[in-house]
Amino acid sequence: AAALSGAMAAEGPRSLFALSAAAVSRSMGALERDVWALPGHLLRGLLPLLTVFRLERAEGAARRAGLSTQPIWRKLWDDVMKTRPPNSENITCWRKKFLETFFSNVLHGVLDVSSDWRLNDNHFSPLLHSSPHVSQLTLCNMLQGAVELTAEHNQKVLENLAGSLRILKFQHLLSSDQSVRRSLVLLLHRLIHHGSVSQVSMYSWPVPDTVLLVLILSMSAGFWRSGNALAYHSSPCGLCREEDKAQSQESAQERAERGRCDEREWSDQKSSPRAPEEANAEVNGCRADACLNSVLSGLRSPPLRSQACNEASSRVPCDHTSIQGGSSPHCISDQLSCHPVLRNTRRRPKSAVGKKRRCLRRSRGPCADPEDLYDFVFTVAREDNSGLLDKNSATEGENTENWTSSSPGSPCAGHAGCKKRGGSAGIFFLKAGHRFRSVSTLELFSIPLTGETCRTLSNLLSSWVSLENLVLSYNGLGANVFCILSGLRALSRHSDCHLRVVRVSDVFSHMPCMELVRCILSALPQLHTLSVSFDLKNQLEGNRPGGNPSCSEAEIPESCLEQLEIRFPREPLHTAFLLPVIKASKSLQQLSLDSATLPCSQELGLLLEALKECNPNLKKLSFHDVNLAEHQKEVLLLLQDPVLQEITFSFCRLFESSTTEFLSEIINTVKRNSSLKSLKLPGNRLGNHRLVALADIFSEDSSSSLCQLDVSSNCIKPDGLLEFTKKLEGHIQQRGGQIQFTHLRLFQNWLDQDAETAQEALRRLKAVCSVVNDSWDSSQAFADYISVM
Repeated sequence: AAALSGAMAAEGPRSLFALSAAAVSRSMGALERDVWALPGHLLRGLLPLLTVFRLERAEGAARRAGLSTQPIWRKLWDDVMKTRPPNSENITCWRKKFLETFFSNVLHGVLDVSSDWRLNDNHFSPLLHSSPHVSQLTLCNMLQGAVELTAEHNQKVLENLAGSLRILKFQHLLSSDQSVRRSLVLLLHRLIHHGSVSQVSMYSWPVPDTVLLVLILSMSAGFWRSGNALAYHSSPCGLCREEDKAQSQESAQERAERGRCDEREWSDQKSSPRAPEEANAEVNGCRADACLNSVLSGLRSPPLRSQACNEASSRVPCDHTSIQGGSSPHCISDQLSCHPVLRNTRRRPKSAVGKKRRCLRRSRGPCADPEDLYDFVFTVAREDNSGLLDKNSATEGENTENWTSSSPGSPCAGHAGCKKRGGSAGIFFLKAGHRFRSVSTLELFSIPLTGETCRTLSNLLSSWVSLENLVLSYNGLGANVFCILSGLRALSRHSDCHLRVVRVSDVFSHMPCMELVRCILSALPQLHTLSVSFDLKNQLEGNRPGGNPSCSEAEIPESCLEQLEIRFPREPLHTAFLLPVIKASKSLQQLSLDSATLPCSQELGLLLEALKECNPNLKKLSFHDVNLAEHQKEVLLLLQDPVLQEITFSFCRLFESSTTEFLSEIINTVKRNSSLKSLKLPGNRLGNHRLVALADIFSEDSSSSLCQLDVSSNCIKPDGLLEFTKKLEGHIQQRGGQIQFTHLRLFQNWLDQDAETAQEALRRLKAVCSVVNDSWDSSQAFADYISVM
């Protein structure tokens, strides 16, 4: 109250209404219900005087009164955050934006709630009341945020996040101790396995802690061990207990069904003259059918949870007879439902001892070692892997070679880099875990992935059926890209595979871009979007590990590809390699080619012919940093295409060796094309005179439907922009104000050379269309250009 009074005093004398509103705002605890019933004109004056706690509660009353609180939340942002958020023009709800950022800042200790009177309220708990509005959260450094969120006093906060959070990001992570990792496990288990998080992204981790990285990847994929290791303040996860209780009830009903089935069959056997063998066969058949239904329902149902294996093993004995003699189909059913992933049909039969030991280990129950939680990640991370699989084989009766052979279900198949140092280290431990809910989007940016980590990721990917989007950016994959591909190939064989978007980018390419594109499409024909991008060509590209024949000769099956983006590391664009991809992608709608070189003039013509013949649905075509100075004929053919709706020639040197006639031909072609909606010409040195000429696209005799024009980075000066504006206004007037042009992009032009003229041009342009520009310092850019010459 004192802070509010001080703020009002600083603003000078106030009206009687303002003084009354301030008095009411100080007594909201007693008057809240009456205040919400006030007329709209009174409520409008009161809302800016409320604390964040009361303002958030006033949303319903404001909406009923026809008032918007958006301006108040925007002012709160300016006063408290004191920064301009990125893409502020796209923010649709400032209330959510403020509370989400407020939550993050308080969590990481960068905002003091005592800094503004509107944040001070005895009823306001910063994390608790802002958490329902958080859909995206970033954890960084030593994961202090994870420790705070899993503290006992924030249990309700975590429950709110489990319902609201969709995107979880990790940035600039550092190594952490076991107590921090335990907090992270609890957080991931609640937000992913029992929550709504659908995307996990990791950024900028130059020297990743393998233990931590594998932990996040595994839990994002829905894997973790069951048992009391997943405990929340010394008690097992309540949600897991409820699910296990429901599963136990279902199992009891199934056993009762089987019992009634047995009784009926035994009764029929006594009254029937049939042979005992026939009767026994039917009894076993009934049991097997019930068991099979149980297994299939488990595989069809949402992810397998928590302690199901422990309970199953305690209910059903797993001895030599039940395993070898097959007298207990229920035991086999439970084992299958507990391990639905990473199966291999070519595996050798396991010994009864190995099976028995596994069941005993699962049923340790309350006596489980608390470190059991970390067996999976720690062993994958710290073992040298030499002889690791041999040791596991001796313990578990596994056949190591089966996991690195080229069998259809085997991830990381056939690649020498995946077999070295004893093969795949993560398999045994993945099988020992259980499957929970998993995320649908995984993004890894600037995180180096070692061969060991790639093998673990490959094994996770091989059964990650919920995964829809995979982004691997600047991970230094090198030859390990084959390991990732092998996991994706195994994933694609699952009938319920949802993977539709794959984006791979790196500094060096281990293989030619087109060869990698063909490999990925051959493995994943169901993809809708594929993006492959490399900065530089690997000088040792030809020295590939053995056991991986080139994909360039492999036949590409017909794919579902709709969007293809390729950034070449200054490689020649050989149409012969791209054509099979084009022909296999009948549904292609967007094609982007970046930094390619055209070895001869015929290559582009062949590509355009193939696109016209094989891709009738192509709507967007983009060329970036491709020298088209000598391909004027092909450029004009593209601009008159009756199907394309968006064409981009970005930094393509269009006018480097052209004549005035070429510009006129471009303008006349666009004027006649009624299907083209967007034309992007950034970085082509248009200059003032060419920009002014482009205004004729909208002349009275034009049938163009162009809505968007991008002329960024084109050496445009203020006087040229003003002349373009005047000419455009004249054409609009001639057409009676009827024009479809709506967006103009002007980034990185020389508009700072005459600020007054630039402001006049922009003011007049904004009356015609939406203008997007920036305050670019052209002199500094020129200095930077000179410095690197």
